[in-house]
Order: sequence, then structure tokens, then C-alpha cells
Amino acid sequence: MATMNAPTMERRHLPERRATVREGQTAMSAVDYIAMALLIIGGLNWAMVGLFDVDVVASLFGAGSPATRLVYVLVGISALYSIWMATRIGRHRTPA
Repeated sequence: MATMNAPTMERRHLPERRATVREGQTAMSAVDYIAMALLIIGGLNWAMVGLFDVDVVASLFGAGSPATRLVYVLVGISALYSIWMATRIGRHRTPA
């Protein structure tokens, strides 16, 4: 009597899920995550300024202090980096 063996795939033949990225896209780098975090911090700070007239960054580090100015500069640089990243992603995207 013949027996049927179920087809098996060895582990080494399965694609690594964590390493796979859609075609034409790249994984986010550490710089991308840092820029995103700084943009979120800046956006939330501006929301607090607009809604409650409270500047959280200036409250934490002191109004006009070098640390406050550094945070503002880093948020601005991350915004410029994100603009550059968006244009780079837009150029590589293929029409559907």
C-alpha cells in the first residue's frame, strides 16, 4: 500500500518575514525614526501652543535657553529631512 507524504518546506527555504520589504521600497533607517519622533514632538508642542498657549519645550528647558533653541533647530532639520524623504519616495513610486 502506498503512502502519501505531505510536502514539507525546510526552514531555510522560507523567506524571512522581518527582512522582506515590498518591491521598490526600503526599510526605515534610524535617522528616519529619529526624524519622525522629532516631528511628533514638534507637532504636539505646536498643538499645545495653539490650544492652551503653553510651550512645553520652553517650560522644560527654559524660555530662550540653548537647550530649547537646540530642540527647535532639531525639529526644523527633521522637517527638512522629511520633505526630502517624501520627494525621494514620490520619485520611486510606480503608478498603479
